[in-house]
Amino acid sequence: MKKALITLLLMLIPIIFCTAQTKDKGKLVESKNEMLDKIKKAANEFSKKPEEKKLSFMMDISGKDIPESIDDFTTYWHNPPHSQGYTGTCWSFSTTSYFESEIYRLTNRKVKLSEMFTVYYEYVEKAKEFVKTRGDSYFAQGSEANAINHIWPVYGLVTEEAYNGKLEGQEFHNHKPMFNEMNSYLESCKERNAWNEKEILETIKSIMNYHMGTPPQKFEYQGKEYTPPEFYKFLEIDLNDYVDIISYMQFPYREQVEYDVVDNWWHSKEYYNVPLDEFMTLLKKAVESELSICIGGDVSEPGRIPEKDVFLVPDFDIPSEYIDQYARQFRFSNETTTDDHGVHIVGYKKTGDDFWFLIKDSGSGSFNGRFKGYFMMHQDYVKLKIMDFMVHKSIAEELLEKFEK
Repeated sequence: MKKALITLLLMLIPIIFCTAQTKDKGKLVESKNEMLDKIKKAANEFSKKPEEKKLSFMMDISGKDIPESIDDFTTYWHNPPHSQGYTGTCWSFSTTSYFESEIYRLTNRKVKLSEMFTVYYEYVEKAKEFVKTRGDSYFAQGSEANAINHIWPVYGLVTEEAYNGKLEGQEFHNHKPMFNEMNSYLESCKERNAWNEKEILETIKSIMNYHMGTPPQKFEYQGKEYTPPEFYKFLEIDLNDYVDIISYMQFPYREQVEYDVVDNWWHSKEYYNVPLDEFMTLLKKAVESELSICIGGDVSEPGRIPEKDVFLVPDFDIPSEYIDQYARQFRFSNETTTDDHGVHIVGYKKTGDDFWFLIKDSGSGSFNGRFKGYFMMHQDYVKLKIMDFMVHKSIAEELLEKFEK
């Protein structure tokens, strides 16, 4: 009997254990360590220095007679302001906006062009130059308005709808990670003395494709399919009809010269250098003749008041009557005037001898005031701090005749 009981128990043991045992499962959960988080927070707060508010010195415009509204300006057709995000591509945004207005003026077509298509191939051209010079060239986000002269005829154009240079769900452009990756790669090529152009350009494009998306080889516009070069021809833009005017003393007047700034990375010598009075006369004549203008210069001054959307020159900087070619050149030569931003003049307001320009701007500062994407720039500011402009040559024929052929 005892032996039979032991035998029965031995038979039941596997059954009991198999029935009670279950297989463990796993799942993904958010990693938490509330105590560690508490410790870190306390440590950070203990060691953190009191936050100091950064103060900027700017002009007090109380009592100044400034335009109250952009509605006070005579304006010309342009697409609404468009943010360049966290990028150094104002040159493309301002020039693209300018040519959108020119296309409308000349053909009555309203079109929104892609700024980032131009930027993409500008990087390709910069990478080519980096290889050609074995790393002895300027690779950065900035450029000049006439960069389009070596981009559009070769690579063409597309609409904003066809290529906006942003990934799905991305609200604003941000080129910092992309640029750092491209720049690090090119510097590594330089260190290794590895100059396979095909391989380098393919890598640069792959980096941009990841961050910006791949530009289209074909796209549709108003029911018809175009390649980018075909679309450029369709828009009938003759870039030979546009000239770049500059005014500085380091080269002779009435000669075509190189604009000596780093963003002119391909060393263009197509700039028409004129005395300051002729520079300002032509600028005003153009806007009063229903032409918009693409301009570039320095916008980092105490007379820039974002919340009031104005650019002025304060007396404590220099009184108006002392703004001349010498004051202008002095600031450019000592680098207190820099070529840091490109914008688009889309209108003007004239009251007696007072002259204001309405500026369409893609930079973040212009979206903080009353009129999002616009600034009102006084003539004194242009005279002192704006270094160059692009305009249709039809308005400059008399001036251009003074240049030697």
